[in-house]
Amino acid sequence: YHYVPPGIRCVAYNNQSNRLAVSRTDGTVEIYNLSANYFQEKFFPGHESRSTEALCWAEGQRLFSAGLNGEILEYDLQTLNIKYALDASGGPIWSLAASPSGSQLLVGCEDGSVKLFEVTPDKIQFARNFDRQKSRILSLSWHPAGTHIAAGSIDYISVFDVKSGSTLRKMIVDRQHLGMTKSKCIVWGVAFLSDGTVISVDSVGKVQLWDSATGTLVKSHLIANADVQSIAVADQEDSFVVGTAEGTVFHFQLVSVTSNSSEKQWVRTKPFQHHTHDVRTVAHSPTALISGGTDTHLVIRPLMEKVEVKNYDAALRKITFPHRRLVSCSKRRQLLLFQFAHHLELWRLGSTAATGKNGDTLPLSKNADHLLHLKTKGPENIICSCISPCGSWIAYSTASRFFLYRLKYVRDNISLQRVSKMPAFLRSALHILFSEDSTKLFVASNQGSLHIIQLLEGSFKHLHSFQPQSGTVEAMCLLAVSPDGNWLAASGTSAGVHVYNLNHLKLHCTVPAYSFPVTALAIAPNTNNLVIAHSDQQVFEFSIPDKQYTEWSRTVQKQGFHQLWLQRDTPITHISFHPKRPMHILLHDAYMFCIIDKSLPLPNDKAVLYNPLPPKDESDVFLRRTTHAFKISKIYKPLLFMDLLDERTLVAVERPLDDIIAQLPPPIKKKKFGT
Repeated sequence: YHYVPPGIRCVAYNNQSNRLAVSRTDGTVEIYNLSANYFQEKFFPGHESRSTEALCWAEGQRLFSAGLNGEILEYDLQTLNIKYALDASGGPIWSLAASPSGSQLLVGCEDGSVKLFEVTPDKIQFARNFDRQKSRILSLSWHPAGTHIAAGSIDYISVFDVKSGSTLRKMIVDRQHLGMTKSKCIVWGVAFLSDGTVISVDSVGKVQLWDSATGTLVKSHLIANADVQSIAVADQEDSFVVGTAEGTVFHFQLVSVTSNSSEKQWVRTKPFQHHTHDVRTVAHSPTALISGGTDTHLVIRPLMEKVEVKNYDAALRKITFPHRRLVSCSKRRQLLLFQFAHHLELWRLGSTAATGKNGDTLPLSKNADHLLHLKTKGPENIICSCISPCGSWIAYSTASRFFLYRLKYVRDNISLQRVSKMPAFLRSALHILFSEDSTKLFVASNQGSLHIIQLLEGSFKHLHSFQPQSGTVEAMCLLAVSPDGNWLAASGTSAGVHVYNLNHLKLHCTVPAYSFPVTALAIAPNTNNLVIAHSDQQVFEFSIPDKQYTEWSRTVQKQGFHQLWLQRDTPITHISFHPKRPMHILLHDAYMFCIIDKSLPLPNDKAVLYNPLPPKDESDVFLRRTTHAFKISKIYKPLLFMDLLDERTLVAVERPLDDIIAQLPPPIKKKKFGT
């Protein structure tokens, strides 16, 4: 599965909700809830014509972006679609900044114009233009009082008065770099402090501090041999962070000149090298430095002096893969469907006739076959996709259309027939699921409704739609259907899980609310117990027939999970069950695969949760099998998908990070000592 996540272009931190918006190079925008164990709770699919260059939060938790197509977009965080797109009439947009109050937006354009927009309850309204500059406006920053603006351009920084819109100062930046004069100096980022200081970062590797009242240079720090591309300042204005094209993040702090002195100066205190490529964007939360760039990693680096309790929240986080499934499986035909931004790939798994002892890698007697490469039409990214358990249907959705295909297998050939006239209400589906017998299709809509489609030979019939509860429009993003086809569980973008009776087509019950979002759902065969994983690594088991938590789940909550289990970085993305072993729950995240055996006691914090060493002998194997309920394997990583194919076979899809790095453009070459 040659999946390469798109690079990160912008990040925007919202202090009120403790959420982080991340835009990627393909136009995708993701929302991370930092309070919910850094879970990616929402995402807006990308679009080929949307190159997002700037991202910001405005009044009332509203999210805006702008890009090189010249449009300003507002995102609807409830239904997960774009509210509207407004042309700013200034050519490509390079920068966007919300006023300190959040009631105004500033836009910096290719034609040198700086435009002011008022944020109204429904939309944004153009207010006026500021004095036009000679070259594009690449960066913008408001004074914390909202009275002045700093704008970074090519070769100079302008300071504007907000009331009149006129230019007050122009500060010319130095093109000198290591004794050589460059043809131009691009001011990639500016930050306006409340004392009138303007901090700029530029393409000659400098961080410069300017006095905006006099237009003079106060201090210059040469920190890189390449561009310094981004800057973010803490709310208290006692520290700021910058990112360079060499992959280094530098932390600057305001410290006293001497121990007794009240005079303070900016000092470069810590360099961090968590990226291999350009750091295109940085953010500064009250307790952490956040950075992202071309190497696709989102890095959250906690500041130890700001973290009150030295627990797992003080550990470095590196987020690379989406917190949702991009692979689906047809168990009956042993097929895997891989989802990419603009196409789907269908593969038949290889097989082996060889045998061997435990731990051997067996040679393939039949190689994996690439059966199908299905391209989408149009510029929109695929949101979700699924293949039916029988392998005869493939469904996928984009923001404006829903596609359903019928597959027929004749010996080694495959034929594809598209089902026409799919209803318009299926578009923008966030999750697609087939019933176990492949006769029904369940579609979770971004408007909060759930649609049930009956599949006929080459056609379909719309059976029913479950509408959202009165007064709520919340996107449904996770589905689970029981193997007997009687129950459907659905989870929304908040923490609620609803269970529907598919025989009587009505709401059966709602699982008691929990404060952390759901990351995976599954319904067990025979017992119809619903297993729910949350982003804080808690796992619950809820009996659907009894409408209450099971005895095992109550025992788990009373005793609590092992400390190391709760400290895992990545959320559980898939849960499944063994058909012949009702006491087993199979689940995985990006770095481990686990079988929970409910018949065994739970481990306490003193027990060894995971032993990486191979067992010494048969007695050691028996001891590990019977000591406690958690059987963990970390052989496969990063693990994008894992599921049971049959009673004796598991399929695992891993994506090594080295393979992703190999497909990226080469990083800036740095000379190492002694080479």
